Amino acid sequence: MSIQCKVKSIEPLACNTFRILLHPENPVTFKAGQYLMVVMGEKDKRPFSIASSPCRHQGELELHIGAAEHNAYALEVVEAMKSALENNSSITIDAPHGDAWVREESEHPLLLIAGGTGFSYVRSILDHCVAQNKQNPIYLYWGARDRSQLYAKAELKEIAANHSNVHFVPVVEEAPQDWLGKRGNVLNAINEDFESLADFDIYIAGRFEMAGSAREQFTQNKQARSDRMFADAYAFI
Repeated sequence: MSIQCKVKSIEPLACNTFRILLHPENPVTFKAGQYLMVVMGEKDKRPFSIASSPCRHQGELELHIGAAEHNAYALEVVEAMKSALENNSSITIDAPHGDAWVREESEHPLLLIAGGTGFSYVRSILDHCVAQNKQNPIYLYWGARDRSQLYAKAELKEIAANHSNVHFVPVVEEAPQDWLGKRGNVLNAINEDFESLADFDIYIAGRFEMAGSAREQFTQNKQARSDRMFADAYAFI
């Protein structure tokens, strides 16, 4: 469904990463883990995960967009958003989309895996589960190139401190000497930490290669069930 939105605010989260709040002219009904398409042209629709959760978004839609200079696909969207904000004009979105939404009826523990700004996808799921007071164990692994990209680390540590069933594990590839957390590849960290993933519902957002590698590694080596692994990438690979 095409919907007109006003751009309410744009603020930096980290280097080349922006939080954008959209106010749709009509409420958008969506599930935690779904995404929207920003309409840039008649045949040009670009997908971005909805970072807000359906139970606590107060009619607004939150996006986290990584828009480095070499990433024209995302950078052009951010520039269009900035122009709409400055001119008080509208952006057109098409929403909701995606089948990798959280299975709320499941009582399995959850493993949420994010690479970079794929965090926006798992943020929606985590926030929704916390708001619904779900007691399933939740493990959130967030992999980034360096710790500056873990822009929500303080927020996630606070959530984990206040909810005994939530566990947050940051993983950085380029770690300084004083980094006390996990280092290297986020999938390797999960492989090291879990003997088996047979009981888990697994939700993944990141590059297609990461999602594909996770499915291969976890089903072959960690007894994960492919029918309980969810990622938008799986519709394409």
